[in-house]
Amino acid sequence: MTRINTNVSAMVARTALDRTNADLATRLQRLSTGLKINRGADDPAGLIVSERLRGEISSIGQAVSNIERASNVIATTESALQEINDLLITIKGLTVEAANTGAFSKQEIKANQLQIDSAIDSITRISNTASFAGLKLLNGSLDYLTSGVTASQISDVSIKGANFGLNTSIPVTVEVLQSAEHASLFLSGNGTGTFSSAVTFEVQGNKGVQVFNFASGTALSAVVNAINQVSDATGVTAALASAADPTSGLTLTSEKFGSSEFVSVRKLSGGAFFDTYTAQGGGAVNRDIGGDTLALINGNLAIGDGLDISLNASTLNVEMTLTSAAAQTLNTTFTYSITGGGATYQVGPNINTLQQIGFGIQSVAASRLGNTELGYLSEVLTGEANSLTNNVRGAADIIDVAIDQISTLRGRIGAFERNTLDTTLRSQQVALENLTAAESTIRDTDFAEETSRLTRAQILQQAGTQTLAIANSTAQSVLSLLQ
Repeated sequence: MTRINTNVSAMVARTALDRTNADLATRLQRLSTGLKINRGADDPAGLIVSERLRGEISSIGQAVSNIERASNVIATTESALQEINDLLITIKGLTVEAANTGAFSKQEIKANQLQIDSAIDSITRISNTASFAGLKLLNGSLDYLTSGVTASQISDVSIKGANFGLNTSIPVTVEVLQSAEHASLFLSGNGTGTFSSAVTFEVQGNKGVQVFNFASGTALSAVVNAINQVSDATGVTAALASAADPTSGLTLTSEKFGSSEFVSVRKLSGGAFFDTYTAQGGGAVNRDIGGDTLALINGNLAIGDGLDISLNASTLNVEMTLTSAAAQTLNTTFTYSITGGGATYQVGPNINTLQQIGFGIQSVAASRLGNTELGYLSEVLTGEANSLTNNVRGAADIIDVAIDQISTLRGRIGAFERNTLDTTLRSQQVALENLTAAESTIRDTDFAEETSRLTRAQILQQAGTQTLAIANSTAQSVLSLLQ
């Protein structure tokens, strides 16, 4: 049938051409933007997944940046600590030199003291000035704050790391389960308080060994004095079992508590009666080892080392030193709280407890290096109790502790950077690569495929245009019927 009012063929050709033009426009848009999904209608499900991946990619990318910045902070901190460590080593050398009074004049020792004063001032200055983009690093501003610490129970506490989670404070409960002990041996007084025959014996502790030679009739009080005179070289002190009774025998005790402490007494010659015991009436032995305190911290078994206990858990890393009274009082519980402070490092893409790491850095000023037992580095300054002219031996002990504290802090910072930051950075970088690849697969244009489809659409467009032209011209054939 031939009609001129309605050209169905032209309508069909036009519809096909419209579809081809729309397809061609889609190909051109994808090729020009490089994106397969430019609006929700392109792929609704793919758009949802892609946007979620984009959010994760952004979070992980920022986590990578956070870790890199944290590494920069740690590197800056470590470099300042290295300078302090170098100063402490210099101070140590000057202190040992000052002990050589037989070869150095008082003026030379005073000159050493002046150098030490300057070095100690520099340590405090570094502590106060070390910073990163305005963030103070070593003045104690990154240390944790505590409340309720009782000096009669805890002589020192150091919070290495704490994660508060959703809480504003962390309660810390300590329960002593096992008493700390000195290493100790007992030597009988033989009822007379003197040696009934000449004897030579060796006393050894964890610091060293010393040989003693006593004649027959030597009083035990003289033995006590002789052993105590060199206790700094042996780590062993002596005392009469009863100060009021010189015949009560004597005890030899390690200076400190802990399983690393020991007392050994070995007879070399003479002294037929000479025997040592673990306690009065105990079995005969010639060596005894001390004991570490055992305690629970927040229900977790803590590692004991003499009077020191430590816990390294996912939410709390703490070290503390108990007083001797507290460490030897069983089944007692005492508490304190961590109320704030510290540095929090966001190392993951999500803000939650598992992806945040708390890290504490204590002040390293001269007044904070050392301990309550020996004293602090600031006490080595001119005129102080442990200056070179007042107590060179005490100064050396304080400096040794300070060097250990700085070295330990450097090691802890290094371990945090290597084992936490670096490993997390690598894992996050791999995750970023994989998520980016997944998002690209969903959203990015495959140019090989799109150019192929573009060519097809261009050919169909040309064919559709010509077909529409033919369809429009068919109506003119009706004129031949009117001739």
